[in-house]
Amino acid sequence: MDIDLVYLWVDGNDPEWRAKHNAVIGRTEEGSAVNCEGRYANHDELKYSLRSVYRYAPWIRKVFIVTDRQTPVWLDTSNPKVRIVDHTEIMPVACLPCFNSSLIEHFLCQIPGLSEYFLYANDDMFINRPVSPEDFFAQDGLPIIRFNRRPFRKWILLCKERILHKSLSNYNLIIHNAAKLVEERYGRYYGGKAHHNIDAYRRSDLRYVEDVFRDAIEKTYPNHVRCANDIQRSLFYYAALAEKRGHLHYITQKTSFRFHIDNLKHYGKLEKYNPMLFCMNDSQYANDNDRRRVAVFLEKRFPEKSPFEQ
Repeated sequence: MDIDLVYLWVDGNDPEWRAKHNAVIGRTEEGSAVNCEGRYANHDELKYSLRSVYRYAPWIRKVFIVTDRQTPVWLDTSNPKVRIVDHTEIMPVACLPCFNSSLIEHFLCQIPGLSEYFLYANDDMFINRPVSPEDFFAQDGLPIIRFNRRPFRKWILLCKERILHKSLSNYNLIIHNAAKLVEERYGRYYGGKAHHNIDAYRRSDLRYVEDVFRDAIEKTYPNHVRCANDIQRSLFYYAALAEKRGHLHYITQKTSFRFHIDNLKHYGKLEKYNPMLFCMNDSQYANDNDRRRVAVFLEKRFPEKSPFEQ
Protein backbone atom coordinates (compact mmCIF):
# COMPACT_ATOMS: atom_id res chain seq x y z
CA MET A 1 0.00 0.00 0.00
CA ASP A 2 1.04 3.61 -0.56
CA ILE A 3 1.29 5.46 2.76
CA ASP A 4 1.62 9.25 3.03
CA LEU A 5 2.49 11.43 5.99
CA VAL A 6 0.62 14.62 6.97
CA TYR A 7 1.90 17.32 9.32
CA LEU A 8 0.34 20.41 10.79
CA TRP A 9 2.98 23.14 11.03
CA VAL A 10 3.13 26.77 12.07
CA ASP A 11 5.94 29.25 12.57
CA GLY A 12 4.75 31.23 15.57
CA ASN A 13 7.84 33.45 15.31
CA ASP A 14 6.61 34.98 12.04
CA PRO A 15 5.56 38.63 12.74
CA GLU A 16 2.89 38.58 10.03
CA TRP A 17 1.36 35.39 11.42
CA ARG A 18 1.49 36.73 14.99
CA ALA A 19 -0.27 39.93 13.97
CA LYS A 20 -3.05 37.94 12.33
CA HIS A 21 -3.31 35.64 15.34
CA ASN A 22 -3.48 38.49 17.85
CA ALA A 23 -6.08 40.30 15.75
CA VAL A 24 -8.36 37.27 16.03
CA ILE A 25 -7.96 36.52 19.73
CA GLY A 26 -7.89 40.16 20.83
CA ARG A 27 -5.24 39.53 23.46
CA THR A 28 -2.53 37.05 24.44
CA GLU A 29 -2.82 34.67 27.37
CA GLU A 30 0.63 33.18 27.66
CA GLY A 31 -0.26 31.10 30.72
CA SER A 32 -3.20 29.39 29.04
CA ALA A 33 -2.96 25.84 27.71
CA VAL A 34 -5.23 26.95 24.86
CA ASN A 35 -3.14 29.94 23.86
CA CYS A 36 0.41 29.73 25.21
CA GLU A 37 3.74 30.42 23.54
CA GLY A 38 4.53 26.71 23.39
CA ARG A 39 1.52 25.97 21.22
CA TYR A 40 2.96 27.95 18.30
CA ALA A 41 6.71 28.18 19.02
CA ASN A 42 8.95 27.03 16.17
CA HIS A 43 12.45 25.69 16.76
CA ASP A 44 12.70 23.66 13.55
CA GLU A 45 11.22 20.55 15.17
CA LEU A 46 9.70 19.68 11.80
CA LYS A 47 13.14 19.48 10.21
CA TYR A 48 14.26 16.90 12.76
CA SER A 49 10.99 15.00 12.58
CA LEU A 50 11.52 14.61 8.84
CA ARG A 51 15.08 13.47 9.47
CA SER A 52 13.68 10.77 11.75
CA VAL A 53 11.18 9.76 9.06
CA TYR A 54 13.85 9.55 6.36
CA ARG A 55 16.09 7.48 8.62
CA TYR A 56 13.50 5.09 10.04
CA ALA A 57 10.52 5.09 7.63
CA PRO A 58 11.93 5.57 4.10
CA TRP A 59 8.88 3.77 2.69
CA ILE A 60 6.70 6.90 3.16
CA ARG A 61 5.41 7.84 -0.30
CA LYS A 62 4.82 11.58 0.11
CA VAL A 63 4.80 14.24 2.84
CA PHE A 64 2.09 16.91 3.07
CA ILE A 65 2.68 19.93 5.33
CA VAL A 66 -0.52 21.82 6.19
CA THR A 67 0.17 25.50 6.96
CA ASP A 68 -1.27 29.01 6.96
CA ARG A 69 0.57 30.75 4.10
CA GLN A 70 3.96 29.71 5.48
CA THR A 71 6.87 27.59 4.27
CA PRO A 72 9.87 26.46 6.35
CA VAL A 73 12.93 28.39 5.13
CA TRP A 74 15.03 25.21 5.09
CA LEU A 75 12.51 23.09 3.11
CA ASP A 76 13.40 21.99 -0.42
CA THR A 77 10.08 22.60 -2.12
CA SER A 78 11.46 21.24 -5.40
CA ASN A 79 11.49 17.74 -3.88
CA PRO A 80 8.51 15.93 -5.49
CA LYS A 81 7.95 13.93 -2.29
CA VAL A 82 6.92 16.98 -0.26
CA ARG A 83 4.04 19.43 -0.74
CA ILE A 84 2.90 22.49 1.18
CA VAL A 85 -0.89 22.57 1.63
CA ASP A 86 -2.42 25.91 2.58
CA HIS A 87 -5.47 26.08 4.83
CA THR A 88 -7.40 27.75 2.01
CA GLU A 89 -7.04 24.59 -0.12
CA ILE A 90 -8.89 22.35 2.31
CA MET A 91 -10.99 24.52 4.66
CA PRO A 92 -14.14 26.57 3.99
CA VAL A 93 -14.05 30.35 4.32
CA ALA A 94 -16.12 30.18 7.52
CA CYS A 95 -13.15 28.56 9.32
CA LEU A 96 -10.47 31.05 8.25
CA PRO A 97 -8.15 32.21 9.57
CA CYS A 98 -7.72 29.16 11.75
CA PHE A 99 -5.40 28.73 14.74
CA ASN A 100 -7.25 25.69 16.04
CA SER A 101 -5.60 22.36 15.26
CA SER A 102 -8.65 20.47 16.51
CA LEU A 103 -10.67 22.05 13.71
CA ILE A 104 -7.99 21.76 11.03
CA GLU A 105 -7.78 18.00 11.63
CA HIS A 106 -11.34 17.58 10.38
CA PHE A 107 -10.21 18.64 6.90
CA LEU A 108 -7.17 16.40 6.41
CA CYS A 109 -9.24 14.12 4.16
CA GLN A 110 -9.62 17.08 1.77
CA ILE A 111 -5.89 17.26 0.95
CA PRO A 112 -5.50 16.93 -2.85
CA GLY A 113 -3.58 13.81 -3.84
CA LEU A 114 -3.54 12.28 -0.34
CA SER A 115 -3.36 8.48 -0.39
CA GLU A 116 -6.03 6.27 1.15
CA TYR A 117 -3.59 5.20 3.86
CA PHE A 118 -1.74 7.93 5.73
CA LEU A 119 -0.01 8.84 8.96
CA TYR A 120 -0.72 12.06 10.81
CA ALA A 121 1.76 13.93 13.01
CA ASN A 122 2.45 17.23 14.67
CA ASP A 123 5.88 18.68 14.05
CA ASP A 124 7.09 17.69 17.54
CA MET A 125 6.62 13.95 16.93
CA PHE A 126 9.50 11.67 16.03
CA ILE A 127 10.26 8.10 14.98
CA ASN A 128 12.95 6.66 17.23
CA ARG A 129 13.84 3.35 15.58
CA PRO A 130 13.11 1.47 12.34
CA VAL A 131 9.40 0.98 11.65
CA SER A 132 7.42 -0.76 8.93
CA PRO A 133 3.94 -0.18 7.49
CA GLU A 134 2.77 -3.11 9.65
CA ASP A 135 3.48 -0.99 12.74
CA PHE A 136 0.63 1.29 11.66
CA PHE A 137 -1.71 -0.85 9.53
CA ALA A 138 -2.66 -4.48 10.17
CA GLN A 139 -2.61 -7.16 7.47
CA ASP A 140 -6.30 -6.53 6.77
CA GLY A 141 -5.50 -2.88 5.96
CA LEU A 142 -7.22 -1.47 9.03
CA PRO A 143 -5.34 1.11 11.12
CA ILE A 144 -3.76 0.26 14.45
CA ILE A 145 -5.36 2.54 17.04
CA ARG A 146 -2.98 3.46 19.85
CA PHE A 147 -4.56 4.66 23.08
CA ASN A 148 -3.56 5.29 26.65
CA ARG A 149 -5.63 2.98 28.83
CA ARG A 150 -8.19 5.02 30.79
CA PRO A 151 -10.71 2.72 32.54
CA PHE A 152 -13.81 4.37 33.99
CA ARG A 153 -12.89 7.63 32.24
CA LYS A 154 -16.52 8.68 31.74
CA TRP A 155 -17.32 8.38 35.46
CA ILE A 156 -14.07 10.02 36.53
CA LEU A 157 -14.83 13.07 34.40
CA LEU A 158 -18.41 13.24 35.68
CA CYS A 159 -17.19 13.02 39.27
CA LYS A 160 -14.66 15.77 38.68
CA GLU A 161 -17.30 18.09 37.24
CA ARG A 162 -20.38 17.36 39.33
CA ILE A 163 -18.98 16.34 42.71
CA LEU A 164 -15.62 18.08 42.92
CA HIS A 165 -16.89 21.03 40.85
CA LYS A 166 -13.67 21.25 38.86
CA SER A 167 -13.62 22.36 35.25
CA LEU A 168 -12.17 19.99 32.68
CA SER A 169 -9.14 21.14 30.73
CA ASN A 170 -9.89 22.08 27.13
CA TYR A 171 -8.04 18.98 25.94
CA ASN A 172 -10.01 16.57 28.13
CA LEU A 173 -13.25 18.35 27.32
CA ILE A 174 -12.93 18.10 23.54
CA ILE A 175 -12.03 14.40 23.78
CA HIS A 176 -15.11 13.93 25.97
CA ASN A 177 -17.17 15.73 23.30
CA ALA A 178 -16.02 13.19 20.72
CA ALA A 179 -16.76 10.25 23.00
CA LYS A 180 -20.27 11.52 23.76
CA LEU A 181 -21.12 11.85 20.06
CA VAL A 182 -20.10 8.25 19.45
CA GLU A 183 -21.99 7.09 22.55
CA GLU A 184 -25.16 8.81 21.31
CA ARG A 185 -24.94 7.05 17.94
CA TYR A 186 -23.56 3.63 18.86
CA GLY A 187 -24.52 3.25 22.53
CA ARG A 188 -20.98 2.85 23.82
CA TYR A 189 -18.63 5.30 25.51
CA TYR A 190 -14.94 4.81 24.70
CA GLY A 191 -12.67 6.02 27.47
CA GLY A 192 -9.30 5.40 25.81
CA LYS A 193 -7.24 8.53 25.30
CA ALA A 194 -5.20 9.27 22.18
CA HIS A 195 -1.49 8.64 22.76
CA HIS A 196 -0.44 12.07 21.42
CA ASN A 197 1.90 10.72 18.80
CA ILE A 198 2.00 9.64 15.16
CA ASP A 199 -1.29 7.97 14.20
CA ALA A 200 -2.56 5.93 11.25
CA TYR A 201 -5.77 6.66 9.32
CA ARG A 202 -7.66 5.72 6.19
CA ARG A 203 -8.88 8.66 4.17
CA SER A 204 -12.21 6.99 3.44
CA ASP A 205 -12.83 6.52 7.18
CA LEU A 206 -12.35 10.23 7.83
CA ARG A 207 -14.73 11.14 5.02
CA TYR A 208 -17.32 8.73 6.37
CA VAL A 209 -17.09 10.09 9.92
CA GLU A 210 -17.21 13.68 8.70
CA ASP A 211 -20.43 12.86 6.86
CA VAL A 212 -22.05 10.98 9.77
CA PHE A 213 -21.33 13.73 12.31
CA ARG A 214 -21.53 16.68 9.91
CA ASP A 215 -24.11 18.67 11.90
CA ALA A 216 -22.01 18.63 15.07
CA ILE A 217 -18.75 19.34 13.27
CA GLU A 218 -20.16 22.26 11.26
CA LYS A 219 -21.06 23.98 14.52
CA THR A 220 -17.34 24.22 15.27
CA TYR A 221 -16.44 25.97 11.99
CA PRO A 222 -16.37 29.46 13.59
CA ASN A 223 -13.88 28.29 16.26
CA HIS A 224 -10.79 30.10 14.99
CA VAL A 225 -9.05 29.22 18.28
CA ARG A 226 -9.71 26.29 20.59
CA CYS A 227 -13.18 26.32 22.15
CA ALA A 228 -15.19 24.22 24.59
CA ASN A 229 -17.39 22.68 21.87
CA ASP A 230 -14.50 21.49 19.68
CA ILE A 231 -14.53 17.81 18.70
CA GLN A 232 -11.14 16.18 19.01
CA ARG A 233 -9.95 13.82 16.29
CA SER A 234 -10.46 10.85 18.65
CA LEU A 235 -13.91 10.93 17.03
CA PHE A 236 -12.42 9.11 14.02
CA TYR A 237 -11.04 6.32 16.18
CA TYR A 238 -14.03 5.97 18.50
CA ALA A 239 -16.30 5.56 15.48
CA ALA A 240 -13.85 3.10 13.90
CA LEU A 241 -13.86 0.98 17.05
CA ALA A 242 -17.66 1.05 17.21
CA GLU A 243 -17.83 -0.25 13.64
CA LYS A 244 -14.85 -2.63 13.95
CA ARG A 245 -12.75 -0.69 11.45
CA GLY A 246 -9.54 -0.61 13.50
CA HIS A 247 -7.37 -2.61 15.89
CA LEU A 248 -6.98 -1.24 19.41
CA HIS A 249 -3.51 -1.35 20.98
CA TYR A 250 -2.81 0.16 24.39
CA ILE A 251 0.58 1.82 24.48
CA THR A 252 3.50 1.35 26.82
CA GLN A 253 6.49 3.63 27.30
CA LYS A 254 8.37 1.32 24.94
CA THR A 255 5.99 2.01 22.07
CA SER A 256 4.98 5.67 22.52
CA PHE A 257 6.50 8.18 24.92
CA ARG A 258 5.18 11.70 25.53
CA PHE A 259 8.19 13.80 26.48
CA HIS A 260 7.39 16.99 28.44
CA ILE A 261 10.24 19.33 27.59
CA ASP A 262 10.05 21.10 30.96
CA ASN A 263 10.75 17.79 32.76
CA LEU A 264 14.49 17.05 32.76
CA LYS A 265 13.87 13.50 34.00
CA HIS A 266 12.22 12.66 30.69
CA TYR A 267 15.57 12.75 28.88
CA GLY A 268 16.67 9.79 31.00
CA LYS A 269 13.35 8.01 30.49
CA LEU A 270 13.67 8.33 26.73
CA GLU A 271 17.04 6.60 26.82
CA LYS A 272 15.78 3.95 29.24
CA TYR A 273 12.69 2.88 27.30
CA ASN A 274 13.91 3.58 23.73
CA PRO A 275 10.32 3.86 22.43
CA MET A 276 9.26 3.38 18.84
CA LEU A 277 7.77 6.89 18.82
CA PHE A 278 8.24 9.95 20.99
CA CYS A 279 6.72 13.42 21.18
CA MET A 280 8.59 16.42 22.64
CA ASN A 281 5.58 18.25 24.00
CA ASP A 282 5.83 22.00 24.57
CA SER A 283 3.28 23.61 26.89
CA GLN A 284 2.43 26.52 29.15
CA TYR A 285 4.87 25.05 31.69
CA ALA A 286 7.92 25.29 29.42
CA ASN A 287 10.22 28.28 28.96
CA ASP A 288 12.77 29.38 26.38
CA ASN A 289 15.59 27.55 28.17
CA ASP A 290 13.64 24.31 27.83
CA ARG A 291 13.14 24.99 24.13
CA ARG A 292 16.83 25.74 23.55
CA ARG A 293 17.70 22.48 25.30
CA VAL A 294 15.37 20.63 22.92
CA ALA A 295 17.06 22.21 19.88
CA VAL A 296 20.48 21.00 21.05
CA PHE A 297 19.12 17.54 21.83
CA LEU A 298 17.44 17.10 18.43
CA GLU A 299 20.52 18.22 16.50
CA LYS A 300 22.58 15.65 18.39
CA ARG A 301 20.01 12.86 17.93
CA PHE A 302 19.26 13.49 14.23
CA PRO A 303 22.41 15.17 12.80
CA GLU A 304 22.16 13.92 9.20
CA LYS A 305 20.28 16.11 6.73
CA SER A 306 17.32 14.60 4.90
CA PRO A 307 16.47 15.05 1.20
CA PHE A 308 13.66 17.35 2.35
CA GLU A 309 16.19 20.07 3.20
CA GLN A 310 17.88 22.55 0.86
